[in-house]
Amino acid sequence: MSDPFPPDVVMQIARHMNDDHADDNVVIVRGLGGAPAATAARMSGLDPDGMDFDATVDGIAVPIRIPFPERLTERRQVRAEAVRMYRDACAVLGVDPRH
Repeated sequence: MSDPFPPDVVMQIARHMNDDHADDNVVIVRGLGGAPAATAARMSGLDPDGMDFDATVDGIAVPIRIPFPERLTERRQVRAEAVRMYRDACAVLGVDPRH
C-alpha cells in the first residue's frame, strides 16, 4: 500500500491549515493537545495516525501530537478529521464553533 501522505501532500495540507485555519489550530491544541495556555499553533506534520503542531506556550515552542481515533488511509479523510478535532476541542473548551 502506498503512503497516502507523501511530503508534498503533507506540505499542502499544512499550508492550508496554517494559512486558512490558524485560529482553529490554536483551539485544537488548547482543547485536545493539553496546552490550554497556547497562544499560537502551526500544523507541522501529518501521518496516518495523527497530526503534529508546533505550539507557543508561555513564549516557548512546544511540539504537540494529536492522534487520530483511527488510522487514515486517504487524503480526503483529513478534512473530516480536522473538522472533528476542531469541534471536539471547542466542546472541551466550552466555546461555540465558528463554523
